[in-house]
Amino acid sequence: MPEVLVPAARVERWIHNFEARHGDTTLTLVEGALTGLAADGSSFTARLPLATAYDAAPDAAGLARAAETAAPDDWGVLLVRKGGFAVARMSGTTMGESKTGQRHVQGRTKAGGQSQQRFARRRDNQARQAYEAAADHAARILEGLRGPLVVGGDRGAVDEVLADRRLAGLSPVDPWLALPDPRRSVLAQGVADALSVRVDVHNA
Repeated sequence: MPEVLVPAARVERWIHNFEARHGDTTLTLVEGALTGLAADGSSFTARLPLATAYDAAPDAAGLARAAETAAPDDWGVLLVRKGGFAVARMSGTTMGESKTGQRHVQGRTKAGGQSQQRFARRRDNQARQAYEAAADHAARILEGLRGPLVVGGDRGAVDEVLADRRLAGLSPVDPWLALPDPRRSVLAQGVADALSVRVDVHNA
């Protein structure tokens, strides 16, 4: 089963529902994560957001409390796809300065020969300009960032932006945010996903 993202406010209920479905569940701490092994052999591993280690009591309430306070005072989000980007500076669960932007990048063409080559060069130039714009805003908004950075969108596009020397000090952490073209609503979803508990589930 793929990884699921569970908001902090629902973590305790999620674990109780898991036990109701699979039987008595033993909770333990393993390498900074809460794991559960149920009577029917099903299991889960729950990790706090923003690569935070969990070291409190091995119970659902404890994990929920830790998840609600896991976000540091200074962290960031960067989403990039061809033609669009979103960046935000966060303090705990509060969004500070942010910016979203779109730039036109032409789609692929079926033309061949020199026309196709000219089109490809134009498309590459448009994408490069879009990445440069994203890097400019990221460098301004995330300057001096002390905490982690959560990234997502298109991996190649994110790598292009993070290659900017002004962003060399940033420290991307899990989870990778697989999100569509960055808009204001997508940025808000990215923040919510970044603050969720990551749960790997294995059903017997």
